[in-house]
Amino acid sequence: MKIDNNMKIDNVVYHNPIITRNNRNRLNNHKSFAVWFTGLSGSGKSTLAHLVEEKLHQLGYRTFVLDGDNIRHGLTVDLGFSDLDRIENIRRVGEVVKLFVESGTIVLSAFISPFKRERDKVRDLLSGEDFIEVYVKCPISVCEKRDVKGIYRKVRNSKIENFTGISSPYEEPEMPDLVVNTDKETLDESVEKVLAFLVKRVSLGD
Repeated sequence: MKIDNNMKIDNVVYHNPIITRNNRNRLNNHKSFAVWFTGLSGSGKSTLAHLVEEKLHQLGYRTFVLDGDNIRHGLTVDLGFSDLDRIENIRRVGEVVKLFVESGTIVLSAFISPFKRERDKVRDLLSGEDFIEVYVKCPISVCEKRDVKGIYRKVRNSKIENFTGISSPYEEPEMPDLVVNTDKETLDESVEKVLAFLVKRVSLGD
């Protein structure tokens, strides 16, 4: 049965919360926001997001990492890797990111998110400085040499289709908030670079 989304919205009334995001931020003693790590498979997005989270957690901040692979085991398990499925994947994740920010949490999202338009839509869901786009930049040749998950090998053996950077496009961010070059920097340097940016951008530690 086809569902009329307009009819669904017309029959649902938004309930305004009693406890607001500002209330939660005051309780947590820090601002909530989203850090969006985008880049090719193997660029180091997830590793970087988890290590940044570890540092923030040690400093007493409330955090959560949304990892592309983990999300596809649950929230988007029904989606494939066609362009339309990738768009829907990021749409769902964007709504989850918004909820985390509203909950007072610093959410770090690690997704290839190959299309600029979809990344911009997530930015538009939030407000002001709540969305920080970090481009984890790394040449595909380096990503392929790493091949931690063995994915590139499967692609070259024609076992995976619609793979970003090879058989499916990746649109590089034109004006990211921060660029991290994981082929030129050590992991520690990249982590410190992100943390230093966050301290300056959202006044962590105030």
